[in-house]
Amino acid sequence: MAPLLEKLFGRKPPASPASPRFDSLCAQAASAAEASDFDRSVNLYDEAIALNPAHAEVYYRRGNALRNAGQTDAAVASYNQAIDIMPGYAHAYCNRGVAQQALGLRGAALSSYDRAIELDPSDAMAHYNRALLMQELSRWDDALASYNRAIQIDPQFADAQYNRSVALLYQGEFASGWRAYEWRWKNAQRLSIGPLRKFTQPRWLGEEPIAGKRLLLYSEAGLGDTLQFCRYAKLCAELGAVVILEVAPPLRGLLQNLAGVSQLVIAGSPLPPFDYHCRVMSLPLAFKTTLGSIPSAPRYLNSDPDRVERWRTALGVRTRPRVGLAWSGNPNNPLDLRRSIALSAWAAQLPRDFQYYRLQKDIRDSDREALERNAFITSFDDELLDFDNTAALCDCMDVIVSVDTSVAHLSAALGRRTWLLLPASPDWRWLQDRTDSPWYPSVTLYRQKNAGDWQEVFGRIAADLREQLPA
Repeated sequence: MAPLLEKLFGRKPPASPASPRFDSLCAQAASAAEASDFDRSVNLYDEAIALNPAHAEVYYRRGNALRNAGQTDAAVASYNQAIDIMPGYAHAYCNRGVAQQALGLRGAALSSYDRAIELDPSDAMAHYNRALLMQELSRWDDALASYNRAIQIDPQFADAQYNRSVALLYQGEFASGWRAYEWRWKNAQRLSIGPLRKFTQPRWLGEEPIAGKRLLLYSEAGLGDTLQFCRYAKLCAELGAVVILEVAPPLRGLLQNLAGVSQLVIAGSPLPPFDYHCRVMSLPLAFKTTLGSIPSAPRYLNSDPDRVERWRTALGVRTRPRVGLAWSGNPNNPLDLRRSIALSAWAAQLPRDFQYYRLQKDIRDSDREALERNAFITSFDDELLDFDNTAALCDCMDVIVSVDTSVAHLSAALGRRTWLLLPASPDWRWLQDRTDSPWYPSVTLYRQKNAGDWQEVFGRIAADLREQLPA
């Protein structure tokens, strides 16, 4: 989901006469904000306001600087001051909504967006931010209506186009969703999906015959994305293509024998000759994937039997059911605050009748103490350096319980029983109002019933562990 966007500049409202000193302070404050020195920007705007306390735009811009400085409550107050001076200041309402939404004041944010739209119906940004709020509230039809309005006003509004695609995919509207999903590359850096790579060879999106052609498939940013969509390599090979798959180094061993792949290349290595290229997450578009045609299989990845046997020996005789755990993912993921869970909160809810094993490679500093304190969770700090070993360990588990991260995709692609904890508004690939996944037959989805409430989810997990895996 692309971030909320604020209006950086409002229309110049009426104000009392300025002065050269006032103009200079405002110019310096704007320059400081452009340089991301938001604290200095706020201080300069304060000096300007002392000279001219009836200038709505200065309060508005000061609100922008405060919000970017992390002083969100103060930003709301500054926008309120701008609105008190100029009640018809549409952009101030819009940005107040952004700040209110960041504070979790969703009802107030909706009122602000609606008022901004009432004052300026042609403001694509206000419609866009309203759509993001509707999406956050899982009001998907309303979200789509607002995205559509923003795009109608500005057809090149890349964030609105991308987030509209997410809403469509979440609702299973794949025909239009995959095509719109290509807009992600207009803001690739902000979405953390890596740079748009430019090749002289043409991109393949399913239109040209590829029998006898060398087709390069390559990953985007997420390891989980690669694990989910590498399944399409087999379909490409069935069309007669010679498939070259480029992957991140941690996936080298796991994917070296993937069905359909003729040559595996490690990212950063020289590429062999090829005729066409396609990003792995564009493959559903190339194959015109619908809900009914998802290439689902009980298991399409395999672990190394020798590694599995070594793990079984290391784990010893099974005396209790084995549960693999992954409670956090990449902190740079835009959805991480909603999907990752502090280990201290998680561990307190785990029934002690089972043997637990940490499956995630990286541990956040904030979780290390909790891991040391909860010795019933076995941790292998030096063993999970690549996905080969993690896959083999997954194959020794009775169930894997994970948040939405690459471990969950790995476990599911291996066909292991996987219980996935999801926030109330999860990533689009898990679809709407389902407890199963058409992408992975072995997955059961545990969704939050109320945003931010993991305790109820933990309760269901604990009950199902006791019922389905009796010790």
